[in-house]
Amino acid sequence: MYRPPEEEMRLLQRTKFNPDSAILDGPTKNLLLSRITEGFKKQLEFGVPSDTAQHTLKTLARQLREKKVIVKAFLRYPLHAKLYLVKRKDRVAPLVGFIGSSNLTLAGLSQQGELNVDVVDHDAAAKLQKWFDDRWNDTSSVDLTDQLAKLIEQSWACIEDIRPYLIYLKIAYYLSEDARSADQEFKVPANFQNILLDFQKAAVRLAVRKIYRYGGVLLGDVVGLGKTLMATAIARLLQEDNDYNTLVICPPKLTPMWDWHFQNYQITGKVISLGSVTKELPTLPRYRLVIVDESHHLRNRENKRLSRYQRVH
Repeated sequence: MYRPPEEEMRLLQRTKFNPDSAILDGPTKNLLLSRITEGFKKQLEFGVPSDTAQHTLKTLARQLREKKVIVKAFLRYPLHAKLYLVKRKDRVAPLVGFIGSSNLTLAGLSQQGELNVDVVDHDAAAKLQKWFDDRWNDTSSVDLTDQLAKLIEQSWACIEDIRPYLIYLKIAYYLSEDARSADQEFKVPANFQNILLDFQKAAVRLAVRKIYRYGGVLLGDVVGLGKTLMATAIARLLQEDNDYNTLVICPPKLTPMWDWHFQNYQITGKVISLGSVTKELPTLPRYRLVIVDESHHLRNRENKRLSRYQRVH
């Protein structure tokens, strides 16, 4: 049983509504169908997969494909009735109807206090059959059989085993999401366009995306690949993009190099040596970007390095 969109429901409540003459427009029908299929998809994704569940879903998908089970959504109005019709090879009662409160669920059929009545009278059963056929064949009834089968087949309970190579490709696709998105979202500053190599530009864009998304990033290229230049480009991009100011903490021997980069690329900020962090950091204002050059010097939190690590942290 679906629930119409809120606007549709409010409209129906304000007007005199005849369910049998209600007309659904295309967008409303598509919205309702998407809600139904999305709800079924969420049910498939919920809980811990098991062999029993997988076997059951595979069986259901096969029955849907073979049209042994056909599922339709009746969209004209919320349908709260429960009717079960059984056709039998019986001359006395070839058609039996069951009406009552039981939903077609495990709880509804066996675990709750429900009340149902069987209808074996030929005329009464035929009227129930007509009531069902009128709704089954209604123009607002949409066949979901193939869609549900497809959802199962594309879920963890899929019919065919997936090749390991395709799983590898999907993992690579999601792991590279940041890199793919960064290429579209961020542009390397103009004064670095003819200086950075392509792999360095990609690293700068990716690092900036990770800073925005996770609050930090580790630039871990080997010696000679231009980490200082890339870090400077990152600082410049963040400065242009969102007014970041930058604090660089580095070994004493590297402070002249960083001062030169700050001056040459107009970076707003300050450079201090690793040896002076205990004394200087408490006196400095807050910086939006902190670059720690040769950060492996801070990995040892023991003895005399402890206070330095804590200050930087």
